[in-house]
Amino acid sequence: MMLLLITIADFIIVGVAMVVLAPLGIGIFLLSCLGLKKPMTLGIYKIAQIWSWLLIACTGCKLTVQGREHIPLQGGLCFVSNHGSIFDILLILALVGRPVGFIAKKELALIPFLNLWIFLLGGLFIDRKNIRQAVGTIARGIRRIKEGEAIVIFPEGTRSHGQGLLPFRSGSFKLATQSGAPILPIAITGSYDIFEKTHRIRAVPVKVRFMPLIKTADLPPADRRQYLSDQVHRLISQALEAEQSV
Repeated sequence: MMLLLITIADFIIVGVAMVVLAPLGIGIFLLSCLGLKKPMTLGIYKIAQIWSWLLIACTGCKLTVQGREHIPLQGGLCFVSNHGSIFDILLILALVGRPVGFIAKKELALIPFLNLWIFLLGGLFIDRKNIRQAVGTIARGIRRIKEGEAIVIFPEGTRSHGQGLLPFRSGSFKLATQSGAPILPIAITGSYDIFEKTHRIRAVPVKVRFMPLIKTADLPPADRRQYLSDQVHRLISQALEAEQSV
C-alpha cells in the first residue's frame, strides 16, 4: 500500500509541475525568439533540471554517477544512451549540466505538456515510418549540432523494458557523422526497476556512467555509421554487464 501511495503522489507531482511550469517555459521561449536565445535556452534547461532532480528525489532511488568530467559544456555533441525506462530522460536532464534536446518518437507529440517541454528543450519528434519526415528531422538535428547544441539519441529506437541492450539502428548515428560532432556514450542501469518493472515507485540502486568522448570527424567515410554503431553498442553493453556482475 505504501508503494502505491508513493507512486500516486509522484505522478501527481509530475503532472502539477509540468502544468504549473508550462507558462514560465513558454514565456522564456518567447523571449528567446526576441534575440535572447542563449540565456533563455539555459533558463529553460535549468527549470527542467530542477524539476528532474525533484522527481528523482521523490523516487528515493540510490543514485551513483560516474564520468561527468567527460561532458564538454560547450560545442556540438551527441549523447548516445541505452533506454530502459522513462526515467532515463529525467536522469540525463538532471546530470548533463548543459541544455540538451532529445530525439523523441512521434507518439510523444500527442501527450499534452510533455510534448511542450520536449519542444521547449529543443527536442525533435521523428516518425520513422515516414522516410521524408524522418530525413527532415535528422537534417534539423544536424543543423542544431553544428550550431553548438547537444542532442540525446536512444539508438535502440524504443525502451528495452528490462530485456537488456537491444540492437542499435545505425541510422541514428547520422546526427554525429554528418555534423562531425563527438559522441558521448551513456550507460544507465537500474532505471527500469524504479517503476516499470512492478508499476510501483521503488527506491532502487541506479547508476549513470558517462564515458569518454568518441571523435567522429576523423573517421573514414566508408562504413562510418556502422562502425560507430558497433563501437558504441559494445562500450555500453560492456558497462551494463560490468554493473550486473557487481
